[in-house]
Order: sequence, then structure tokens, then C-alpha cells
Amino acid sequence: MVGFGWRKPANVAGTSAPAILLSLFVATGGLLFGYDTGSINGILAMESFKKDFTTGYFDKEGVPGMYPSQVSLIVAMLSAGTMVGALISAPIGDLWGRRLSLIAALGVFCVGAIFQVCATNVALLVIGRTLAGIGVGVVSVLVPLYQSEMAPKWVRGTLVCAYQLSITAGLFAAAGVNILTHNMKGAAAYRIPIGLQLTWAVVLALGLLILPETPRYLIKRGYKDAAALSLSRLRRLDITHPALIEELAEIQANHEYELALGPDTYKDIFFGEPHLGRRTLTGCGLQMLQQLTGVNFIMYYGTDFFQKGGVDDPYLITLIMQIINMVSTLPGLFVVESWGRRRLLIVGAAGMAICQLLIASFATANGSNSETQSRILIIFVAIYIFFFAASWGPVVWVVTSEIYPLKVRAKSMSVSTAANWLLNFGIAYGTPYMVDTNRIEGSRSIDLGSRIFFLWGAFCILSIAFVWFMVYETSKISLEQIDEMYERVDHAWNSRRFEPSWSFQQMRDFGFSDSGIPPQEPQLELQQSRSSESQSETGGSSTNTATTSSQDDKLPIPIGHVDFSY
Repeated sequence: MVGFGWRKPANVAGTSAPAILLSLFVATGGLLFGYDTGSINGILAMESFKKDFTTGYFDKEGVPGMYPSQVSLIVAMLSAGTMVGALISAPIGDLWGRRLSLIAALGVFCVGAIFQVCATNVALLVIGRTLAGIGVGVVSVLVPLYQSEMAPKWVRGTLVCAYQLSITAGLFAAAGVNILTHNMKGAAAYRIPIGLQLTWAVVLALGLLILPETPRYLIKRGYKDAAALSLSRLRRLDITHPALIEELAEIQANHEYELALGPDTYKDIFFGEPHLGRRTLTGCGLQMLQQLTGVNFIMYYGTDFFQKGGVDDPYLITLIMQIINMVSTLPGLFVVESWGRRRLLIVGAAGMAICQLLIASFATANGSNSETQSRILIIFVAIYIFFFAASWGPVVWVVTSEIYPLKVRAKSMSVSTAANWLLNFGIAYGTPYMVDTNRIEGSRSIDLGSRIFFLWGAFCILSIAFVWFMVYETSKISLEQIDEMYERVDHAWNSRRFEPSWSFQQMRDFGFSDSGIPPQEPQLELQQSRSSESQSETGGSSTNTATTSSQDDKLPIPIGHVDFSY
């Protein structure tokens, strides 16, 4: 554990166990999206589903099925809903709080799931998936936000990565359920997988009823006493403990400093300081490139794609892929702090690019339906999923939950996450037209087959350059210190050498910090005067002693070398 940077620093007061456990529990919100994605992947290939929802289409073998436009609509409307949910998450997250907004989102998700279970036609199914998507969209913004505002800095990246681990666990669970139900006769084959997604949504909502609100949100709303109580629960420290008081004061001072730089409007997330436009571009770019790696092509259409690619038992292969996806997330959790965000993203993008270009090259050379090509497809898709799950899957959520200042964090995260869902919608809707191998009269299918991996591979190469030039290294520093890094470090590739040096309390109380910026002359004189008075005190002057004591009463009481930030 020491090698992976998971040990609590010796100079950190209190305990981090409550914050870690709460963050891990909230991270299970990722199960909702993962399970929904995995279940629809298998449901679309079920014979009973095709028979019940067909509108007259038959494939070349005479089996009832669905037109590519219908498949696109069913899959993509979840992503359309998530984009809407991501955009509304900021105003409701700032108005109702992170916790209550999550509970409301889970309620909307449950309504959507009920609609899907009861659906007997495509229209009702699409409505249900859209409503569920709105709930997932809010969750996808507020869960990493809640985690980052709760988690200690020395394990913050790992805890936010747990959100992606929950997504992979949901995908794996859905693949297992699909294997157990896809041979059933009648509507039970697809209604059981859909209905099971209600289970954890209810459990998570009930758990959130007793969890605390984040202290950073409470400070933002001006509820300092409530913030102190929340921080006390997270740290297991008395509300009057000097370490807790100092940590709360640093969060308060940082928030006041940020507000002094400008308002917290949507315009400000693009044009505000310090460098908010660059940060918003970084978050949106990462979220869009995460989708353009092509992972949801496998997650949404993998079973059907493997089936058309000549792979035996595509349901079993899909289950194996989901096992790899879930297990491969663990290495990312282990090294996200020691390697850092930048290195892990670059290595992951390079590995994905190599695998995808090899898949597409072999498909072009050997044909898309040969036995050799099927084996190559399975092997390199598995390696590709390993690289994604260990890097771009979890780390993108980590970076976008860290790089924004408190005053605009919810707004910035909602915009960047909406960019993710916008690309998710585009890929989900457009993929059937790009890879469909059935020649359908009136269809505009491009019929790329496995050659579509040329496209995904090119975007992975672009991702390497984007990370090098745009992504700052945010590991091992507090959320407040990230503001300082963006002010002092000009280029992203120099961010690994950044050492935080100022306190926002100093900025608020004295107008300067220890970062090398010299204070104004009056402040210099004030420090010299305090120093001379201290020297006079040792000489025994009662007047100077009284004066110094009076001034010392106004200064912070030293409490030793303790790290108060997280």
C-alpha cells in the first residue's frame, strides 16, 4: 500500500475513514449507468425482445428484428436524457445541495425504469429510457463532485476512480443477468434485466437520506456552522478541535478569494479567472475524447457486433469482456496517485491506439468474417478494454472533478459531462448505420464492420497530444491548491514540478502569501515592527510585553506541523 500512496500522512489530524467509506458508497451510483448500458446491449440481441417489439422488419434469414433507426433511437435516447440531466445538475446541485439533488435524480431514474418494464412498444420504451437517462445524467455529475468535495487529497483520485469501477461492475452484472435470461420464452427474458436496475437505485437513495452534505457546498451557501458539523462527522474530530477549525477556515478563505476574482455565472466558466476557460476546455475535451475512444461502441453493441462478426456464443464473450473491464479498473486505482493523472492517460491512449489499429488492419487484410479475424478481434478488443478501464475510464472523471474552483465547480462539471453525453448520443445513434452488415433497402449503412476501429484509433492518437498540452497534474495537492497551480504554471507539461506554497488565509488576512510574491511596504514594516517588539520583550520591558501580548492575541495560535487540506 505504501508504494501506491494510499497510506494516510502522519501529519494529517483526525481520521479519514468516514469520508472514504461515504465516498465509496456514493460511488455505487455508477452501477445505474453501467447496468443500463450492459442490459440494453444484450436485450437488443434477444429473440423474444425482437419478436415483441418488431414493427414488420425481417432480417435476411427471415427472423423478426428491428430497423437500425429503431435500434439507434432506443439506445441513444438514454444518452440524450443524460445530456439534459448533466446540464440541469448544476442549478439543482447548487440550489438543493449535492445530497438532495442525488436523491431526486434517483427518483426520476426509478420512474424511467418502471416505464421500461411496462413498455409494450418502442415509443413507451424510449420515453422510459429518456427519463432514466435524465436521472443518470444528474448522478454522473454529482457523484464525482460529492466525492471530490468529501475525499482526503491523498486518496481523492482513487475514490473518484471507484465511480468508474462501479460502472464496470454494473456492466458485468448486466452481462451475467442477460446470460441467465436471454433463452427464456416471453417478455420475462428482457423485463427481468430491466426491472433489476431498480434495486440498487432504491438502496442508494435510502442511504443518501442519512449521509451528510459536503462541507464545501455548505460553505458556498454560507452555512458555516452546518459545514463545521459535516466536517466533524467526516474527520471524527470535535467541532472545537484546532485542526478542524483551521481546515474549515482554509475552505472559507479559498471560497472568498475565488469570489473576489469574479462572479460564478455560466459566462464566467469560459472567461473567468484563474484560467477558467482553459479548465473548461480541458474538461470538455477529456470527456469527449473518452467517448471517441470507441468504448461505448463495444458496451452498447458488443453482443450484436460479435454475433455478426462470426464469434461463437457472443453472450459469453460479452460477459468475459465485462469481467476484463471490471478487473482492469483496479490497476488504475492502484497507480492513479503514484503515476499521476497525465502519465496514466497518455499510456492508456497509446495502448488503445495500438490495439484498435491492429484490429482494423487485420480486418482490412483478412476480411471481417474469417475465423482468424474473429480470434484477433476478441484478443485485441480484450487488451483494448484493459487499457481503457485502467486509464481513460476512471481518470477522466477524476480530472474533471478536481480542476474547477468551488464557485463554479458544479456548473463546469455539468458542462463537461454534458459534452461526454453529447458524444455518447452521437456514437450510440450513428454506430448502427456505420457498422451494420445487413443490406437493407432504403438503409444508408456504410458497412465498415471492424474497420471502424481505424476511426477510434485515430482519436486515441489525438488524445495523447491533448493530454500533453492541456491536462495539468492534480495528484497529491488539495482542491484549493489547484487554483494556485493554474495561476503559477504556464504549461501543462511543467505541472508535475509544481509545489504549492501559499495559504488562502494569508491571502485573505494579509493580502500576500509565501509563494514568492513580495508583500507591500506597509506589510513589511508591520512584520519588522512585530519582530523588534518580540526582541524587546526578551529584554524585560513591561510596556512592550503588554503590547506584544495584545498583538499576539490577534494572531493564529500555532498548533504544530499539521496538514489541514484535503
